[in-house]
Amino acid sequence: MRILAEAELTEAEWAKQRYEQLNLIDEKRLKALCHGQCYQQRMARAFNTKVRHREFNPGDLVLRKVLHVAPDSRGKFSYKYDGPVVVKETFSGGAVVLSDMDGTENALPVNADAIKKYYL
Repeated sequence: MRILAEAELTEAEWAKQRYEQLNLIDEKRLKALCHGQCYQQRMARAFNTKVRHREFNPGDLVLRKVLHVAPDSRGKFSYKYDGPVVVKETFSGGAVVLSDMDGTENALPVNADAIKKYYL
C-alpha cells in the first residue's frame, strides 16, 4: 500500500501493471530455458568433436591402465600401464573382456577408456 501512495497509482492501475510484470516473468523463464538448452547442445557438440572413437577386436593386444589403489613406493615413477593383454570379447557399451597372454581370463570387464592398443 505504501508503494501505491508513493507512485500515486490507483489500485486498478497497480493491479494491471503487476499482471503485466507476471506475464513478463513467464517470457523471461522461457527465454532462460531456451538459452540453457542451447548451451547444453553447444557443450555436447564441442565435447563430441574431441572424442576419438576406438575400436577393439578380439585378439588385439592392448595395455590396461593401472589403477593405483594401494600406495606404491615408487610414486610417480610406477608403471602407468600393465600388459600386454589380449582382448577376449567386446561389448557395444565400450566394455572389453581381457585375458592374459597365457589365456587366463579376467573376471571383470574393463572400460575401453582404460585401455590402449599395443603395437609391436
